[in-house]
Parts: sequence; C-alpha cells; structure tokens
Amino acid sequence: MIEMQDAAYGYGATPILSDMTLRLAPGSFHFLTGPSGAGKTTLLKLCYAELLATAGTITLFGQDANGLDRDAIARTRQRIGVVHQDCEFLDHLPVSENIALPLVVAGRDSADQDSNLKELIAWVGLSGRAHARPPELSGGERQRAALARAIIMDPDVILADEPTGNVDWDMSLRLLNLLCELNRMGKTIVIATHDLALIRAAKAQVQARVLRIADGRLTAAGTNL
Repeated sequence: MIEMQDAAYGYGATPILSDMTLRLAPGSFHFLTGPSGAGKTTLLKLCYAELLATAGTITLFGQDANGLDRDAIARTRQRIGVVHQDCEFLDHLPVSENIALPLVVAGRDSADQDSNLKELIAWVGLSGRAHARPPELSGGERQRAALARAIIMDPDVILADEPTGNVDWDMSLRLLNLLCELNRMGKTIVIATHDLALIRAAKAQVQARVLRIADGRLTAAGTNL
C-alpha cells in the first residue's frame, strides 16, 4: 500500500527525517511514537503526499509519489483517510455537511450517498449532533466527526495524528475502539501518539506494530510497551 525505501525529508546537512524504510501492508495496524517535534506529523504527510521525499523513494499504491501529478495525487488521497490533529471544520456548516465534504469535492454528492452518510454518523455516535455546528461540539465529538470525515470515501488506509490528544481517557478508548473496528474490517491504520496507555489498550484488541521516531530515524519500538 505505502512503502518507503531510504526516504528522507528536509534540506541542508541535517534532514528532519532520514533513512526511513517502512511498509504498510493491507490490514496492518501501526502506532507511531516519539517525542514532540520528532517528525511524526511530517512522516504522516509523506504518506499522503502532502510532502514529498527529498531523498529515497516513497511508493503509494504502486506509484512513485514524486512522479504523481496533481490529479493523480487527488485520486491517491481518496484511498487515504487522514484525521488531522487540529480537526478543522467549516464552522458555518452542520456536522453532517462537514463530514460529507470529501464526497462533494470528489463529485459524489448525491442522494445515493445519504443513507451511507447517516449510517456513518450513527456509527461514530453523532446522530443526535448531525445538525449541530462545529463550535457547538465537545472535543470528543469533534474527533469523532473528524474520523467520520476521514473514512467517508471508504479509504484503504487511515492515518490519525494524535487523535486522542485533547480528549479524556474514556473518549480515547471510544476512538481507539472505532479504529480497531476499522482495522478488523481490513483497513490499514497508522496512529501517531505519545500515549503508551493507548498502545497497551490496543494490543488487547489488535496485532499492533509500534514504531518510534528518534533523532530523525525510524525504528521498531520495544515489546515491553
């Protein structure tokens, strides 16, 4: 699905990330850890071609990311759902329309999608908040709306950048359970987090690989997490 081979990002003598070798296989589950500023968000952006490698190669669904034109990048991103750390929404639109925005952008906004949208909103537990505006949502509700928006296009890969960073433990577990359920449905999941308790909780549900970024390099974390 997504592969990196000796990939690097950055300019000058000390790149932000270097010698990154990684393969995200179909249906796999990965945690990406490391201290703040280590480059977790940068790595995720490389995974969906928001950034392009300055050395080495990154392959997205069999295609070299550096060789993709704008249209090809747009098509590729339809297969990758991203839950951003900042959860930005259009505040003048209700939650349901914010979640449906990727469908509109892709030209798939139609009555045929209405039932799928309602099912998805129910799945993340927001049926009662579908007509609320984003400023009216709690932190946990915003994160669940962000997850719904990320998967509305039925992507193969879901990248979540600190999805539980601003919610309490109970909501963290609820979000984790949703992501684990998606993994059991065959989706490839990558969660960037510094929360070791969340990783331990996931290991009770799924086969999760833990990766760590330190000093600009990616390594497999220890098994004692």
